[in-house]
Amino acid sequence: MGIVRGNSLAARHLDPGTRMGEILFGLIMTLTFTLGAGLVIQEEGREGARAMLIAILGCNLAWGLIDGVFYVLGQVFERGRLRRIGSRLRGSASNAEALQLVAEELDEQLEPFTDESERERLYRSIVERVKAVPLAPNAVRREDLMGGLAAGWLVFACSFPAVLPFLVLDEPHVALRVSNAILLSLLFYVGWRMARHTLAKPWVSGTTFLLFGLLLVVIAIALGG
Repeated sequence: MGIVRGNSLAARHLDPGTRMGEILFGLIMTLTFTLGAGLVIQEEGREGARAMLIAILGCNLAWGLIDGVFYVLGQVFERGRLRRIGSRLRGSASNAEALQLVAEELDEQLEPFTDESERERLYRSIVERVKAVPLAPNAVRREDLMGGLAAGWLVFACSFPAVLPFLVLDEPHVALRVSNAILLSLLFYVGWRMARHTLAKPWVSGTTFLLFGLLLVVIAIALGG
């Protein structure tokens, strides 16, 4: 998975928060199938298991494609939003108005790390730079497409651990239990690994991801998801 390899497709094109979200989405989507599949397998045996596997792969592939498109649209939208701010900045009636526009965009992110005078100097530099550079077109970029591909792949790849036990074990009920155990372990592992990007303790983060993941799966199943 892209979350653990620094040179992977996902690590190169997605930030840690986005990778975490895509992996959790894929795992929870898969768990909604496997945790609710006991009755189907009990009634239909191997055929029920086969139908479930096809549904898991198909659903995660479809949502992977959707997530990939959403990622590309989100990137284009964010640049468009910044272009609008830049356009307003260029048309501002005064330097003070331009500085205020920049402050509204960046103060929240920079206040914990800078004082007011440092931010003012930075904002003045930004205003000068934006006014001096022509407004660039907002076309879809290669990195947008690669990021969308990485996001979709992460969602789809989360279905593989659920499928593998059914390919190597003959008894569907045993394979289903192993599949569920793998997916639940992965929820914990994702939380454990993501703790390295924060100040959280790995075991606390892992347990939290596991419990909240289970809660979301229960809610999804209860609502017919």
